[in-house]
Amino acid sequence: MKRLLWLGVGLAVGAIIVRKVTRKANEFTPTGIATSLSESAGGLVESLRNFVEDVREGMAEREEEIHEAFAAGELYQDKFAELREDAQDGTPGRQAQEGQR
Repeated sequence: MKRLLWLGVGLAVGAIIVRKVTRKANEFTPTGIATSLSESAGGLVESLRNFVEDVREGMAEREEEIHEAFAAGELYQDKFAELREDAQDGTPGRQAQEGQR
């Protein structure tokens, strides 16, 4: 009876090992490589979509701030005006100069 038990355990372990080795070998076939690349590309596309969505949300928030300031008749304080001016002049920004002191 013990021999039948160990025979069954051996067959089960052998079947599991064969299945795992076959799956791993299929990953290195042209079809397996193509599947892996398509899954990677799909993940990259999804990441890019999420990034673009985040940028659009940020743009909408900033635009809303500008509209609110304009509607209230206030001068909108552009936090990045200095950086754009310095970039056009080709000189380092004030923050970079202050950091060197």
